[in-house]
Amino acid sequence: MNRASVRNWFATLIYFLLGVLEVILALRFIFRLLGANQNSGFIQFLYTLSGGFVGPFNGIFNDQTIGNTSVFEVSTLIAILVYALVGWGLVSLVRVILASNSSGR
Repeated sequence: MNRASVRNWFATLIYFLLGVLEVILALRFIFRLLGANQNSGFIQFLYTLSGGFVGPFNGIFNDQTIGNTSVFEVSTLIAILVYALVGWGLVSLVRVILASNSSGR
């Protein structure tokens, strides 16, 4: 396997994992915004799964309650943005570390 193949494999893996995480966070945001029933097994699973990823961003801004059950969760939006930037940074780092050697060695 040459460096370009390894580089592309790592970039693809990082983007795949980032995509899965972003979908989970987006679902959390949508379900919180729509006031999904928190007694539902799927919603409990989703909130538990995503809670660890959103946790570091809780308290930066106040989440806005809309009506009785809906929440505009700013912390989830911040998490989506930060993880996208981290993923992009990791792919860039992999590309620099595994860059082709231009001297021909």
